[in-house]
Amino acid sequence: MFTHNFSPIILDIGFFSIRWYSLAYIIGILIGWWFGKNVIIKKFQTKFPEVNKQFDDLITYLIIAIILGGRLGYVIFYNLNYYFLNPIEIFKIWEGGMSFHGALIGIIIATFIFAYKRKLETFFLLDIIACVAPIGIFFGRIANFINGELVGKVSDVYWSVIFPKIDPNPRHPSQIYEAILEGLFLFIILNIIINKKNYLIGTCSFCFLIFYGFFRIFSELFREPDTHIGFVFEHISLGMILSFVMILAGFFIYYFLKKKNEIR
Repeated sequence: MFTHNFSPIILDIGFFSIRWYSLAYIIGILIGWWFGKNVIIKKFQTKFPEVNKQFDDLITYLIIAIILGGRLGYVIFYNLNYYFLNPIEIFKIWEGGMSFHGALIGIIIATFIFAYKRKLETFFLLDIIACVAPIGIFFGRIANFINGELVGKVSDVYWSVIFPKIDPNPRHPSQIYEAILEGLFLFIILNIIINKKNYLIGTCSFCFLIFYGFFRIFSELFREPDTHIGFVFEHISLGMILSFVMILAGFFIYYFLKKKNEIR
């Protein structure tokens, strides 16, 4: 059993501080950027030679999409009543409150707009993003653990963790479960898929939605629901519902691509 005693702040000099969560975003984006360009060069350079140069511009779109989508997703999905009564609080991102599902929606919209403006294949760009996204998710979940947030349910397993800022009860380190499943495992699966010889554009896009959805639902079994929401239904959290919608969307894209290629 381990007692959590990490500080969410790496460096604090009074008027300026560096937090683990901010660093996780920066590291995730930089490594994802580098890895995405490598995937394009090694796998798709001959088929999409123009994309490698434009991928740098896409990153700017994605950063804005992650911040706006993640924040608005949290506001709408998780605490709409509070922010409706306190609209100025929406802009206080440094106080926490980001939604993965909101960021995902933002990324999809931003990629569609970028691809339309540059006359590029939308699903190809989403495939590359899907392959590198688990990197950011991994670092983000590790930052959640360091921050002592999104804690797991009370447990007596020997690897349980006590979060003194929450209560004295030992809990599942659900953030670590998510880092392994949504980060490490998902990264390995998607990069095996995209490196297949006869890869079909769009495959990693729907696989990301399906696999992440299943991994997230499984992880939610060990995670405490948000205190101000609780369970939407008995033992079913909002995160499970949103992830189930992801799975449905993934199968819809699979069906769409299958029909599209049958017509061809």
